Amino acid sequence: MLGKKRLIDHFNLRSSLRFDIDKSRIWLGQNRMFLFHAAAFGELRRNIIENSGMEYAKALFLRMGFVCGRQDASLAYQMLEEGDENFDVFHLGPELHAFEGITKSKVVDAEIDWQEGIFYGRALCHESMEAEQHTRVFGIGDEAVCWAMTGYASGYTTGFFKRLIVFKETECVCKGDDICVLEGRPAEAWDDQDYVDLFRSERVTKDLADLEIELKKLRGQRVQVPAQGNLVGESQGFKNCFDMLSRAAKAPISVLILGETGVGKEMFARWLHDNSDRAKGPFVPINCGAIPSDLIEAELFGVNRGAYTGAQESRPGKFERADGGTLFLDELGELSQAAQVKLLRVLQTGEVERLGDSRIRKVNVRLVAATNVELSNLITAGQFRSDLYYRLSAYPVEIPPLRERASDIKLLVQAMVDKYTPLYNKKVKGVSDEAMAELEHYAWPGNVRQLENVIERAILLLPESGIISLEQLKIQNDTKEVASVTNDGALSEYRAESFQSMYEQLPDSELSLKRHEECLLELAMKRSGGNIAEAARLLGVTRRQAAYKISKLQQA
Repeated sequence: MLGKKRLIDHFNLRSSLRFDIDKSRIWLGQNRMFLFHAAAFGELRRNIIENSGMEYAKALFLRMGFVCGRQDASLAYQMLEEGDENFDVFHLGPELHAFEGITKSKVVDAEIDWQEGIFYGRALCHESMEAEQHTRVFGIGDEAVCWAMTGYASGYTTGFFKRLIVFKETECVCKGDDICVLEGRPAEAWDDQDYVDLFRSERVTKDLADLEIELKKLRGQRVQVPAQGNLVGESQGFKNCFDMLSRAAKAPISVLILGETGVGKEMFARWLHDNSDRAKGPFVPINCGAIPSDLIEAELFGVNRGAYTGAQESRPGKFERADGGTLFLDELGELSQAAQVKLLRVLQTGEVERLGDSRIRKVNVRLVAATNVELSNLITAGQFRSDLYYRLSAYPVEIPPLRERASDIKLLVQAMVDKYTPLYNKKVKGVSDEAMAELEHYAWPGNVRQLENVIERAILLLPESGIISLEQLKIQNDTKEVASVTNDGALSEYRAESFQSMYEQLPDSELSLKRHEECLLELAMKRSGGNIAEAARLLGVTRRQAAYKISKLQQA
């Protein structure tokens, strides 16, 4: 068993704290942290207690502390190495709490069954920041009020033992005791189950369900909002897009879905079909860009035997197969001029004529088209018919790119983890804060499809179980400057994670210093919107130096 002084050093706790000042981020391991004035925390508690009451404040801070404890339990597991004893790793929780400036605690009288996940014990807590701030504002009272600290102990122990362990504060400086004392035991071992319920997320779910029942009793018309199904998002851009799609679901109008490659146009089209009056009919997708131009007409409208060399039998086209349902035309801009003429006729008359056949067949098809190109530019170039464009663009729905939907990324990642975890027989415990921050700040040129590929690869690279980290993502594309903490608590010098591995992959023919300098200048000017001073800041040079280099580049 490790001694206390060796515990911090053994788990290299100080080096786990890093400051990325340029990006306003502080990391403890892979969890994002922030510095907060203790006095401001005390003022926050005062406002919540005075405006919402003690019981509400108690529940709120217990849950907040519980989440913090669960995060630190995850961090402790990440530090676990072969040969480490369970108690040493478990005792890292109190060390982390002290490291974070909350309290200096010591676990005593502990009865632990590692196999059954049972914990009985007490924690003696000295120098409680929470007690200090509460007494500063309210003075000595009659109640134990270190709620966040109690919630932390419960969350950390629960995360470590994988079952709900609840702590209760039995002694508190805020009611005149010498120190704060927390007593912990399994949730079912407490007589006060109302107190235990404060730690259960099911209580929040129940409260929301009760609220929903009350809302249903309200008089007036209720608005029916269709379920999102497999569509994932909560950003304003997603909501606007989904609202447009929802309005068209029950209508017969043709829909043109716009968006960059990889945003999920087919998934949106399929949702439209599944929520329309044609849901029981077929959904037939076809990618116009994946079929040679001389075969696209046969694929769309069908072919009669002998119509051309190789047509050895008659077969229906996509329009006939989609009769009574929805036909989804992806990459619409790839259609040939001849196919565009026939497509317009089908839309106007509802009639299909197979290649090499004079028989007219009636079809009842709803058309949903999609493209990632600007059709108006194709019209100007004479590559797309304007009459077909106006027919299809009566109801355009634009899906925003993923870089404009940063708040959707966490939801998308969770959906993808749920999808691929069983396929690869892995147990994914989550995504680290640092990895999630990287995902949310990446530009995603390949949109949702690229994100899905990254998550699938990360799960494949993950051990049998664990937390997805930057190591599995492998999408970093910029230099990160990070400051760490020395043994005396001071910030160390910056260290840079360079592009070394990227440069090592360059062939000899591309090691041109002049060319790389030109590329950096062009990129800096692009990112700064043509502002030379801003470009100079990005490049780390003076404005005069940047202006000189840019002028030389323009003269070349």
